[in-house]
Amino acid sequence: MPDKVTFEYAIIRFVPKVERDEFFNIGVILFSKRKKFLGIKYLIDPKKFDAFSNDIELYDVENYLKAWDLVCQGAPAGGKIGALELSDRFRWLAASKSTILQCSKTHPGLCYNPKETLEGLFESFVL
Repeated sequence: MPDKVTFEYAIIRFVPKVERDEFFNIGVILFSKRKKFLGIKYLIDPKKFDAFSNDIELYDVENYLKAWDLVCQGAPAGGKIGALELSDRFRWLAASKSTILQCSKTHPGLCYNPKETLEGLFESFVL
């Protein structure tokens, strides 16, 4: 059986009014250097979104998250950030921001399969 590997993750939060510091979890980003894995999974509940914000379009937030996904994939459409190494892309995405999309502090862990772990974290913290 293969050994467990280290990983880091952060919870993605929607913060509609940054000055009020109110948020709800909408996704997870996970990085494992040894497995060369960087993944993101997100879902925005439209009812919760509408309850939190009436001046931000769901479509815009979804487009921002799609851009984050392109960065994770290292796709050319991910721009200069998408061209960086996996660890640098993760650090850039998980960095503190004062925007409507923010990440929690990063948390470490051990896992066998980063993709399965990403799914489990998503179920625990978002769904």
